[in-house]
Amino acid sequence: MSLSEIIKYGPSLLEGFFITIALGVLSFIIAVILGFGSALLAMSKNRLLRSISKIYTTIIRGVPDIVLIFLIFFGLQELMNQLTELLNLSPIFLDPFVSGIITIGLIFGAFISETFRGALMSVPKGQFESSIALGMSKPHFYRRIIFPQAMRFALPGLSNNWLVMLKTTALVSLIGLHDLVFIANNAGKATRLSFDFYLVTALGFLLLTSASILIIKYLERHYSTGFNNEVSL
Repeated sequence: MSLSEIIKYGPSLLEGFFITIALGVLSFIIAVILGFGSALLAMSKNRLLRSISKIYTTIIRGVPDIVLIFLIFFGLQELMNQLTELLNLSPIFLDPFVSGIITIGLIFGAFISETFRGALMSVPKGQFESSIALGMSKPHFYRRIIFPQAMRFALPGLSNNWLVMLKTTALVSLIGLHDLVFIANNAGKATRLSFDFYLVTALGFLLLTSASILIIKYLERHYSTGFNNEVSL
């Protein structure tokens, strides 16, 4: 391994590393919001709302991630070009970072939707009836009663989606985002040390996943407070 070349590209690699983190976190926030919303629609008594959730999850889960990234990046750009031309405005160029957040958020929102739906269904129905009997408002009821309990059931699925999503962020480099993978790829080609730079990239992702696992374990302990997970023999 040529340490001198890696040190030379160190600032660029570090910048790409933080871009990857930002992309992952912002995408996950969008995915959680979309997933929770879709889960609520899927559990609605309204057939139209259930159909909207079903169509969303079916389409997103049925199309390859890379195809969706290209469709949204180039498709939104074409739509924006047509709108600016129609309104006689200056062209607006879609940023790969924004496009990546939207696409990855949409993709994992569909998977997280099923995670939240299963978690909400795992909360005992008696909780709903008791809260209604106490006269609690729906927002207060979901925030204080349902959400903390549902999170305990949802965490394993959310954790898996987060770890998979971190690796999926690498695909956004294909539309020109200067993330860790993009910079490592260019540095490897320029120095003919592709293996060295890809190894650094692998270690960077390993560091992220290791830190994520520690945070996940903390959240599992937090949301398991008050519940006895031990099985009596």
